[in-house]
Amino acid sequence: MNIFYLTVTTTEVIEKTTDFFSVENLKKILNAFLAGVQLYAWKLILAIIIWFIGKKLIHVGIKIMNKALGRTGLDTGVVKFLCSLTRFAAYIIILIQIIKILGFETSTFVALLGTAGLAFGLALQGSLSNFAGGVLILIFKPFRVGDYIVSGVNEGTVKAIDLLYTKLITLDNKTITIPNGMLANSSVVNVCSEDTRRIDIQIPIGYTSDIKKAKTLLYDILMDQPQIFKDQEISVIVKSLEDSRVLLETRAWVNTGNWWETKCELLERFIEVFNDNGIDIPFRKVDVNIEK
Repeated sequence: MNIFYLTVTTTEVIEKTTDFFSVENLKKILNAFLAGVQLYAWKLILAIIIWFIGKKLIHVGIKIMNKALGRTGLDTGVVKFLCSLTRFAAYIIILIQIIKILGFETSTFVALLGTAGLAFGLALQGSLSNFAGGVLILIFKPFRVGDYIVSGVNEGTVKAIDLLYTKLITLDNKTITIPNGMLANSSVVNVCSEDTRRIDIQIPIGYTSDIKKAKTLLYDILMDQPQIFKDQEISVIVKSLEDSRVLLETRAWVNTGNWWETKCELLERFIEVFNDNGIDIPFRKVDVNIEK
């Protein structure tokens, strides 16, 4: 019985092997293989064609977009950023379509891409905050290169606005690098945003001094200063009454570019005139009484 079963099994194996390697069966296998290769080859050729056509269209589209955004007056850095972002998104779309044409699952690729983007965002959270701040600054333009700004303890002339950092040059020629995220989330005073600027100077006098005479002297100095606009408000007021002095304040308007120079000239002139006319400029005093 066992010999018969072994003989039948061996015979079946030989017959199946012979059938598999028969000319007709080999032709069927070869035809099926060639059909698969041909189908995949067409898919591969189609994917290559889509890649080159898409690449060309992206190049042309970005060029048109760059010119169109340039006419809107947007900052060059913003235009470059938007073009780069659009180019990146377009290439991702083309890549997904190519993967789909080649017969692979796109859902896995999209999930992998999302996971990588999330990990990248968490790793560069601080830099992304500065990046977002730089984009906001370049779009809304609270200040420009060449403006003098004050932000917290930092102030200076804006030398460069990059996507991550803004560089300031101080009056003593030092460079301050400030993260854009900090600038976007804090108050910034732009000294040069307007063509004209008011000079407010506070100067104290003693209680025994002639207040009316002091105000007249200050007003005359303001009127004699050629940089001051005579058609705008010029005033001298009593700002406050303090412990050991009367605080006066002068107000006048000048061109923004002449503000600092004019203020320094006025301060020097105020002291000279007060000294010449016997107007006392007091300093803070503390009376100490010692009891024995």
